[in-house]
Amino acid sequence: MQANVRVPADSGPLPRGLLIGAGVLVGMALLLVITARLSGYQPAKPPPSSIVQREELRFEDHPDGAVAIYLSRENRLVDTLLPGTNGFVRGVLRGLARERRADHVGSDAPFRLTRWADGRLSLDDPSTGRHVDLEVFGPTNAGAFADILIASSSHKEKS
Repeated sequence: MQANVRVPADSGPLPRGLLIGAGVLVGMALLLVITARLSGYQPAKPPPSSIVQREELRFEDHPDGAVAIYLSRENRLVDTLLPGTNGFVRGVLRGLARERRADHVGSDAPFRLTRWADGRLSLDDPSTGRHVDLEVFGPTNAGAFADILIASSSHKEKS
């Protein structure tokens, strides 16, 4: 007995018009990119916003996997990220730490966490010039850093 085997129909070559259209589309895209690069076009940036809260923070890894967060100027503990928690915060810090190592910068320099009047949050590393807009990662991830700002504010009220 012979099995019923389906062989795809040979549709033949792609229509010439379709190939020409695809080539024109790719060519136009390349032309626009080249024109933008050569003309110095920069995409619009959000207008400047005023600072609502800014903290200089130092993050310290512990052998058990915890991460201690200190207010840099006071060298006082603000919060501790328990082992296995806050993966987004840890990931962002790992990336910034990697840049510090590449630039031969020590880990003692503080990071700058800022809440802007327009609701944005940003994390800056003044020692490398690196800037991370945290809201682009979504409200839940940015909220993890907002929690750190809240903890630092409540720490100030208790002091």
